[in-house]
Amino acid sequence: MEDRHSLLTPANPSIVTSAPFFQGLPEAVIELALTHLVSRTHPANQVILLENDWGGSVYFIIDGWVKIRTYNLEGKEVTLNILGKGELFGEMAALDEVPRSTDVITLTATIIGSMPSQDFVKLLQTEPMAGVRLAQLMARRLRQINRRLRLRESDSQSRVADTLLFLAEGQGTKAETGMDIPNLPHRELSSLSGLARETVTRVLTRLEKKGLIKRDQDSICIPDLSALERMIV
Repeated sequence: MEDRHSLLTPANPSIVTSAPFFQGLPEAVIELALTHLVSRTHPANQVILLENDWGGSVYFIIDGWVKIRTYNLEGKEVTLNILGKGELFGEMAALDEVPRSTDVITLTATIIGSMPSQDFVKLLQTEPMAGVRLAQLMARRLRQINRRLRLRESDSQSRVADTLLFLAEGQGTKAETGMDIPNLPHRELSSLSGLARETVTRVLTRLEKKGLIKRDQDSICIPDLSALERMIV
C-alpha cells in the first residue's frame, strides 16, 4: 500500500544486500533477484501494508523502523513485532498467495525496498541457501513468539525485561557500554508486553534505578544482557 506521501527514490541494490537474508548468496544471484527492486522513503506513522491486502511484493527495510500490528477479538491493537534495518516482511503472502495477515506501519521515517513477489519466489526456487536463510528467519520469529506467550502469566518486571531482550535479539546494536535498542514509545512496549502503559513506565524506571538499563531520547542501553535475563522469573 503506497500513498502519495511516500517518496520514490532510485533503487540501489547494494544497500539491500547487507541484509542477513542475502548473506552467503552468490553475487550474480543477488544481482538478478534485485533487478526490479524499487525503494521508497516513507514518513513516520504511515501504513505500508494492511491486513487482507493481496501480496504483490516482499519488502526489505533499508533504514528506519516498522511495527507489525494486528487486533484481538475485542478490537484492541496488538503489536506482534518491531523490525528494523536489514529485516524483511511480506514474505508469507508471497509464498502462499493469500491476503496479508497483519498491518505494517512505520514508527520513524523509513526507507523500504520492495521486490516483486515473483522475483522473490524465483530466488527461493533457484538458490537453496536463500531457502535456508528464510527458514532461519521464520524459525527465529516463531521462537520469539513462543517465548513471549510463555511469559504472558509472569509478573510485569519479567514481561518488560523479556520485551527488551526480544528487541535486543532482533534489533540490538553493540556499543561500548552494552547493547543498544530503540527507545520506543511506551505504548509500543505496552502492546508488545501486554501490559498497561503506566505499568511499563514504572518497570522501566525501576530497571533504570537498578542499573539494568540506561535511557536517552533515542535509545535504551542494556549494559549486561545476562543480568537482565536473571530478572525474568
